[in-house]
Order: sequence, then structure tokens, then C-alpha cells
Amino acid sequence: MKNTILQRFLLIAVIGLFSQFSAAQDNSANAAAAKQIADIVVSLNHFPSDADKAALSAIIGDSSLAEGIHAMASAVTNIQHAANAEGKSAMAEIQASADAPDRGKALAGIIASLNHTASADAKAELALLFP
Repeated sequence: MKNTILQRFLLIAVIGLFSQFSAAQDNSANAAAAKQIADIVVSLNHFPSDADKAALSAIIGDSSLAEGIHAMASAVTNIQHAANAEGKSAMAEIQASADAPDRGKALAGIIASLNHTASADAKAELALLFP
């Protein structure tokens, strides 16, 4: 009987370990994608380059990433001097979300307020948030 209880406890611990590892990988992928978006925003000049659009398209197509990451990538893809109304609305939703991390909210705010290029202050903030 003790052996069965010990086996069950061990099984639960192993399942918990793998789920934590999986969640860590997902968070890591989301963080890497957010950094890539931030890097594109820092270098953006009026609209994303073809290379930027290809990278953003890859982010949008990655179903393992969070919906907010997809929304940010889509908003940046569609920038023509500034985010369009749909992009600004999506960024406002991210900023208002209790579930969004502070770094994501800051990036969404910068994307929404972008005008031709990121301001010096926005670039400095992104450099601190996404080193």
C-alpha cells in the first residue's frame, strides 16, 4: 500500500515537472517573439521592411504563441506611418488586459502611439524592457 501511494505521488510530481517545463518553454517563446517585435519597432521607419514583414508573418503563423503576441505582430505588420484603427484597438485591449505582462502592455502602448518612427524615449524604454 505504501508503495502505491509513493508511486502515485511520484507520478504527480513528474507530471507537474513536465507541465512546468512546457509552460517555461511557452513563456520563453513568447518573450523571444516580443523581443523580436520590439527590435522591429525600434528600427521601424514609416513601415516595416520586407524582412520585418517576413519575421512578423512567422510570428503570426506560430500557433504556440500567445494571442497578444499575434496581435502585436499583426499591428506592426500593418503600420503605414502609424498603426491602423484595428491595430490601435488591439493594442488598447492588450493594455487594458489584467493578464498581459507589464512589458507587453508597454510594447503595445508604443506600437499604438507610433508616428513614423519610435520616439527616442520609446526606443530607450524598449531597450530597457527587451535587452
